[in-house]
Amino acid sequence: MLSNDIEILKIANKWKSSGKKVALATVIQTWGSAPRGVGSKLVIDQDGNFEGSVSGGCVEGAVISEALDLIEGGHPKVLEYGVSNEVAWEVGLACGGIIKVYLNELK
Repeated sequence: MLSNDIEILKIANKWKSSGKKVALATVIQTWGSAPRGVGSKLVIDQDGNFEGSVSGGCVEGAVISEALDLIEGGHPKVLEYGVSNEVAWEVGLACGGIIKVYLNELK
């Protein structure tokens, strides 16, 4: 685990310890030209604050939106973004690759 990943997890723990609901997004698979590698993390709290990155800024807004829905009562899920995905073009992932991101709430 990279030191940056450890820092992101420390932030998640700090937010949880302060009583906030927190979601964690982790890149679980890439294909082609992906902006971030497998294991890259993005942590999001119930207020929409976030740290880290799963795509270098390309799809973070969409992932944060999904995380807020999850925190409000959704279920863990796998998100997929790529050039064939209409949402990917809307949010800017036009690098030619595909990323899969696992999103879950930290308990």
